[in-house]
Amino acid sequence: MRTSPKKQSTIYESTQHNHHYLILHNDSINTFEFIIETLVDLCHHDPYQASQCALIAHYKGKCEIKKGDLNDLKKLAQSFKEKGIIVSIE
Repeated sequence: MRTSPKKQSTIYESTQHNHHYLILHNDSINTFEFIIETLVDLCHHDPYQASQCALIAHYKGKCEIKKGDLNDLKKLAQSFKEKGIIVSIE
């Protein structure tokens, strides 16, 4: 009886797999307009993308707004927090 060779899994470490996400959380303080303007300003979203992110955060409670390196996202998160917008990094 012949058995197939076992597949060997290889772990590839690359920067693509080390990405984190900046998460926008819903709040009842900031207006949609302010959130949209801030997403356009800080994340360079176009207005349509920013409005979609704001709506997703409003109805689902949170929305991934940026993917990237942890250190870059920490700086961006600080900018959002300075504007009174609730974000986290996952």
